[in-house]
Amino acid sequence: MVVKVYGPDFDSAKRVLVCLIEKEVEFETVPIDIIKGQNKDPDFLNLQPFGVVPVIQDGDYTLFESRAIIRYYAEKYKSQGTDLLGKSIEERGAVEQWLEVEAQNYHPAICTLVIEILFARKKGTPSDVKAIKENEKKLGKVLDIYEERLSKSKYLAGNFFSLADLSHLL
Repeated sequence: MVVKVYGPDFDSAKRVLVCLIEKEVEFETVPIDIIKGQNKDPDFLNLQPFGVVPVIQDGDYTLFESRAIIRYYAEKYKSQGTDLLGKSIEERGAVEQWLEVEAQNYHPAICTLVIEILFARKKGTPSDVKAIKENEKKLGKVLDIYEERLSKSKYLAGNFFSLADLSHLL
């Protein structure tokens, strides 16, 4: 059965698509135009009650939240394609740690910047200059930590590509 991925080909859905490619899982995309509000249509809300993309359907199983989805496929197809979780419990711990850093520190800052710099113009609303400055500072701190980490290892969780790296796709 082919996995269905609902959402645009960017933002959080991109990390799901790349994970499926890395795991060599066949999928099809079902475009959801969030600018046009398709994520608020009743049919979509039956799949994802919060109206947020991405969502996957894997046979009769439906799952939403991009980080949950990539963890699911990395585990389900652990022995297929690229190993995105690490080979030991310590490597897995490092992957999970850096996934949390991305979710709690990198993602909020970068998303605010994208919304305030890119989407505000598209919507014709003024950007929040204070929010931009605050989040540039937050992102700068995160990137300094990443720079330090990456001076010691090839990738965030170690010397292997993992979900921790893939989760940074926007």
